[in-house]
Amino acid sequence: MGGRLDATNVVERPLATVITPVSLDHAEYLGDSLGKIATEKAGILKNGVPAIIAAQSRDALAAIERAAARLKVPVRIAGEDWTATEERGRLVYQDEEGLLDLPAPKLFGRYQFENAGVAIAALRTIHAFHVPAPAFETGMMKAEWPARMQRLSQGKLAALVPTGGELWLDGGHNPHGAYAIANAIADLEERVSRPLILVVGMLATKDSMGFLKAFAGLARRVVAVPIRDQEKSLPADAIADAARMLGIPAHSSGDLPSALAAIRGFDISPAPRILITGSLYLAGEVLAANGTPPE
Repeated sequence: MGGRLDATNVVERPLATVITPVSLDHAEYLGDSLGKIATEKAGILKNGVPAIIAAQSRDALAAIERAAARLKVPVRIAGEDWTATEERGRLVYQDEEGLLDLPAPKLFGRYQFENAGVAIAALRTIHAFHVPAPAFETGMMKAEWPARMQRLSQGKLAALVPTGGELWLDGGHNPHGAYAIANAIADLEERVSRPLILVVGMLATKDSMGFLKAFAGLARRVVAVPIRDQEKSLPADAIADAARMLGIPAHSSGDLPSALAAIRGFDISPAPRILITGSLYLAGEVLAANGTPPE
């Protein structure tokens, strides 16, 4: 969690450090503003070790740049030292070394173009790797990331989905992640229109209202569930109440199978697109219950 006090920070001399977009999460430990949280994230920076910085808010970038200057860290910043954009369904990456015209990431969602750009920038910064262009192409086409806009087309839980429906899983759990998920769902909606039903389980330490707000006007209904074996699981009724306050019809279920069984009873046409989301703990529970844990 964070960076300064994260366990991975025991590596004294990494080949590079990477800071992805800073968002409000774990505020009770890291600070109540993006600038404060970015200062904690910048704790991974090491003297003289290159740092790759994804697109940031103004306050977050300022905090990171102050830390980098103090430690004499060479930084490579998105939008300044490198760019990664979607052009005609392909990923176009460019930096001082030249341009890469790559296939779109296999991972679903527009934000995956940004994520891929950060990964490419890091690999091209570590010159000792000498990664050839064909390797980047392979990475775009073969990368997998469980519980990030993952389509579950087979398995025990998938079998409970209404005939013709879809089951998706994403472990996003903060407002920033929710808006990324909502944008991905909106892209799916443009391709094939289906009513969206959310199955949501969250920890009590998360901003449930801020998370659900991203889906207002997009989700037809929310079915709230508890997260099994988690003491800090937010009661399903509390999640349902938050959804109703945002104008999203909602009710609670005791567990995942019950939630999917309830959805089968909804009078919705065409068959719905079901998204299970709100927690990585819940995502792990889903993959285990579905019989499709990560390899």
